Amino acid sequence: MDSVLLKTKSKENLDLLIKLAQKLGVEVSVISKKTSEDIAMAAAIQDGKTGQLIDTENFVNELKSDYSN
Repeated sequence: MDSVLLKTKSKENLDLLIKLAQKLGVEVSVISKKTSEDIAMAAAIQDGKTGQLIDTENFVNELKSDYSN
């Protein structure tokens, strides 16, 4: 099954989304910011696996721009 990761600065909005999901029978898991960053990093690493060498500085800059929002 697919998952959705929602990120908000408003605790009230997050609580509202959680309540709505639970009312609709959707399983809800709240994860920490660190865990979401770890998941994003793992996904970026997996997507970037080519078996070839790359420019490390460009790779890090791309990660920063992709996940800074």
